[in-house]
Amino acid sequence: IIRMFNTEFNNVAKNPSLDLYPSHLRDTIDETNEWVFNGINNGVYKCGFARKQEPYNEAVNQLYEAVDRCEDILGKQRYICGNTFTEADIRLFVTLIRFDEVYAVHFKCNKRLLREYPNIFNYIKDIYQVNGMRSTVNMEHIKQHYYGSHPTINPFGIIPLGPNIDYSSPHDRERFSS
Repeated sequence: IIRMFNTEFNNVAKNPSLDLYPSHLRDTIDETNEWVFNGINNGVYKCGFARKQEPYNEAVNQLYEAVDRCEDILGKQRYICGNTFTEADIRLFVTLIRFDEVYAVHFKCNKRLLREYPNIFNYIKDIYQVNGMRSTVNMEHIKQHYYGSHPTINPFGIIPLGPNIDYSSPHDRERFSS
């Protein structure tokens, strides 16, 4: 679907020249999407729905290997596939923006908070501040959904009050601009 939106609606798009899957980055995007999905996007669910300690430990270790990989990559370039904003950034962002406020508590992904990773935290703020992205994030709705829809994980449906992270605060990602 994300690829369809990239090209199929250009006749009605506000920004039809925006290409989130440019041909010169497709191999990198595909490879990145694969390890990000397995390690992070799906990784948080492997942690949260683990029923035994050993599978949970394994899932957490795999998750944080991928998080560490992101931190390393984002220390060298502005976006996950280079210095061009791509679909891989959107796919990564949707998990990262929920991480400290939901996954760290609800899915027990609390080995380290993403706010403790300077490159990742600044990257989240950078993507959040891209024109149009902020309006896609309603943390109140996100928290209500996660904390209210998994009774085996949160039987009383209690929604934590915090943290309240300011993703609109300044970031340092422009250091990679050419």
